[in-house]
Amino acid sequence: MIKSVVRTSIASIFSIALSLLLPLSNAVAASNMVPDYEVKLLMNPNVVLDADHKLKSTVLSTFNMPSSVTKMNILFMDTNAKDIYGNTWIARIRKTEGESDFELTYKKRYAIDNGNITEALYEANAEGFDSTEKNYEAQVEWGYQKKTLSISNSKKDSKSGYSGMDLPSTSDSRSLLKKNIPGKMDNWLYSGWGKSMLDNSRKYGPILAKRSVGTWSGMTLYIEVWPILNQAGTGTDYIVEASFKSKSAATASVKHDELQAYLISRGWFVAEDSLKTQLIMDRY
Repeated sequence: MIKSVVRTSIASIFSIALSLLLPLSNAVAASNMVPDYEVKLLMNPNVVLDADHKLKSTVLSTFNMPSSVTKMNILFMDTNAKDIYGNTWIARIRKTEGESDFELTYKKRYAIDNGNITEALYEANAEGFDSTEKNYEAQVEWGYQKKTLSISNSKKDSKSGYSGMDLPSTSDSRSLLKKNIPGKMDNWLYSGWGKSMLDNSRKYGPILAKRSVGTWSGMTLYIEVWPILNQAGTGTDYIVEASFKSKSAATASVKHDELQAYLISRGWFVAEDSLKTQLIMDRY
């Protein structure tokens, strides 16, 4: 009788313990985000730009580009110590020609080591950026050799008193970015971290870039010219970047190599990775 009671008690305890564990064992972690791909390759400004720092006619005709460009005025906001950038976030405001609103972008970046995109996606997943996330988009920025995973949240907003290509003042930039800040950035290191950083932020930039749009190998090709303050602070360095987007990693890989080879054949290629944001954070 005693043995029967003991067996029954042990069975009951096991049953309860199993019932507590089952929800954990049956839980399925959300899958990784599915990125698209943007290939970015640098072109030699000394070769492809004319005396007015515009794309030469031979470049325009090669890629079926019109002479007209779209202007984009861009600034970044961060503390003097670059706390936001140092924690692999950026807070950017952009005004594009022809659009009435400011585009606010909050971007979290993950290094892709040894080309292992999946590992970077797992790292992002562990920090809450998974396939259930509807407010962010994942993109692999694919340069000459370096790849970076970017998780972006973009919003649009307006502020009275501005027109044309004007960017907001420092105080208005802080206000707009704080108003629209996503929760993940705001609570990154502690509750309210993002707003606290923006409260103490200043402008990095602005940069008035110009974009030309054409075609190459059946794909839409963009060439952007970014005038960035030189290292000495006495003049301007021109960064010229050709880019295209693809949903497919395989297509991005093949076309990356094809475009690189094509630019090399024309004498237009610069064998370096594009570091526009880094240069802006360093020089302004």
